[in-house]
Amino acid sequence: MSGADGSRAEGRDLVLTRHIKAPRSVLFRCWSEPDLLTKWIAPAPWKATRAESDLRVGGANLFVMQGPEGEEMPCPGIYLEIEKDRRLVMTDAYVRAWEPSEKPFMTLILTFEDEGQGDSAGTRYTARARHWNEEDRKAHEEMGFHEGWAKCTDQLEELARTL
Repeated sequence: MSGADGSRAEGRDLVLTRHIKAPRSVLFRCWSEPDLLTKWIAPAPWKATRAESDLRVGGANLFVMQGPEGEEMPCPGIYLEIEKDRRLVMTDAYVRAWEPSEKPFMTLILTFEDEGQGDSAGTRYTARARHWNEEDRKAHEEMGFHEGWAKCTDQLEELARTL
């Protein structure tokens, strides 16, 4: 598989795609508005305790997840690309103001596309986690990418249907 920039991404991507019965604009808001992000971004029983979003290319984003035992996992990054209601690209390679992170892990590519008509109208939601190497992809998969991201997407859909 080739990436959007022509690079080879084979073996480095983990992908979740789902039809969500909510408009693209609502899903985009759920990803970009801190008050909404904290309501769904951590897979239960984890919870998000804080979120920040400077929604502009190069702007910082952050959410902090807290586990059942009180352990915290901060997830800082920056926005690389923003196409309102259609696409968000962010990476943890930088933590803020183009300050490199100690250990880059992935770039997240989110797409929101109209799908279906009438009662089945909604959004084709795709979350693509592109890792720096195959080892990072494998580690993310072993951490529970498929289960955790599926649970978060269920929570995202539940919230989106209320907005």
